[in-house]
Amino acid sequence: MTYAELHRLYNLPFFELLKQGRAVHEENWAHAEVQLCTLLSIKTGGCSEDCSYCAQSARYNSGIEVERLMAKDDIMERARAARDTGSTRFCMGAAWRGVRGGTQRFEQVLDIVRDVSQLGMEVCVTLGELGPEEAVALKEAGVTAYNHNLDTSPEHYPNIVTTHTYDDRLRTISNVQKAGMSVCCGGILGLGETIEDRLKMLEVISNFNPQPESVPINSLMPMPGTPLSENAQVDPLDLARMIAVTRIAIPKAKVRLSAGRPRLSDEAQALCFFAGANSIFYGAKLLPAKNPAVEKDQALLAKLGLSTLAPNPGLESPSACSDRPLSPATASEEKCGCC
Repeated sequence: MTYAELHRLYNLPFFELLKQGRAVHEENWAHAEVQLCTLLSIKTGGCSEDCSYCAQSARYNSGIEVERLMAKDDIMERARAARDTGSTRFCMGAAWRGVRGGTQRFEQVLDIVRDVSQLGMEVCVTLGELGPEEAVALKEAGVTAYNHNLDTSPEHYPNIVTTHTYDDRLRTISNVQKAGMSVCCGGILGLGETIEDRLKMLEVISNFNPQPESVPINSLMPMPGTPLSENAQVDPLDLARMIAVTRIAIPKAKVRLSAGRPRLSDEAQALCFFAGANSIFYGAKLLPAKNPAVEKDQALLAKLGLSTLAPNPGLESPSACSDRPLSPATASEEKCGCC
């Protein structure tokens, strides 16, 4: 979609926008199903990057304890526990700039992915920047989807991060697409951006070819010690608007109501589900931030009459449109900075 189209949608009267988002959702998805994803930090803290929202950066005094890559047995225990409580996708995140093929830690990650992929869940990883060879290796090991968020608009991005560029992000996404993995790519609201920035971010994401398989919409959870620790809470009605526009712009994606849910009432979350969200992160922790307890989420979903979307471990990447090149077309073909 173009920025002008997204802007027109966003500025519709609130209930008209939600009605349109709901209509698109019901055309493409079983309206009462929600995907449950568990996100585990398999390597925490000590990251070299300066993302101003992130408590895992080594540049900030956030109080996060640096931890090495978790042992495979511990990860498998957590993955089984997630499956047993209803999760159908297991996401593993590591706090580093990126991974390099042939290194011990990358081989460890591949070994972990191979074992987790045998549990009957979808496997997602978020490991920072990837080169083309690393992307292929992850796909072959059993990764279903690769998460690499754009966070905000190209214009606002340098205000949030200075240690890598927007094109670095796009290059990794391009490598993931070429390897045949599904892309999980979204953003964060509450970074000091304007509505224009939010829509420009969505313009970029909605024009990926193929479009992402899932789109996380995060609300900033301000973390002590980070430059954005005093940022204001995102208005829940603005969040619902963004969910609805995302659903209309990327109709076949899972739109994930992600970070920030502990600050939302049950009513606000219900509004977001109505607007087009059909996925959540599930489990008491979301990287270093808090997340609603499993029992609380189970009770909410039951009240709303929502059931769990079945896992699809053999999920293939969405098909690209053959009349235009694979995108992000703006990504240069230079080697990524970590490889």
